[in-house]
Amino acid sequence: MTTETKVGQLEVQLHQEQGYRFRVGFDKDFAPIVVDEPPPLGKDEGPNAARLLAAAIGNCLAASLVFCLGKQGVKLEAGLDATVELQLVRTAERRLRIGPVKVSLQLPPGLPQEALGACREVFEDYCTVTASVRRGVDISVELLGG
Repeated sequence: MTTETKVGQLEVQLHQEQGYRFRVGFDKDFAPIVVDEPPPLGKDEGPNAARLLAAAIGNCLAASLVFCLGKQGVKLEAGLDATVELQLVRTAERRLRIGPVKVSLQLPPGLPQEALGACREVFEDYCTVTASVRRGVDISVELLGG
């Protein structure tokens, strides 16, 4: 049994601008982003939640690999590319869900094989988002007002 200790918290705010288009604000001085659903629901004026999840998974894995390589003495400042293929599936109840996700990390040439070997064994486990998605995340929802 794993004991978890809270070590931080973040917050994002979403404001509906029109239809399925929302402006997302962050708890830091980051520029807000627009998210939207593709047609026929929205106008595809920004990434939807599935695209943001794919980006989060890919970014977390790539950053985790860069961190691990750094711990092995390999400073990777640029050149790592990630491609994330996320399948949308439909359940028997006709609900859309996230299906299998495939992440390909393209490394720049010339990296020491010893460092890659050491990281290959552990970097995924240190990726906060991927490890959390794999095990499932407890989500509570409350409706306020109305």
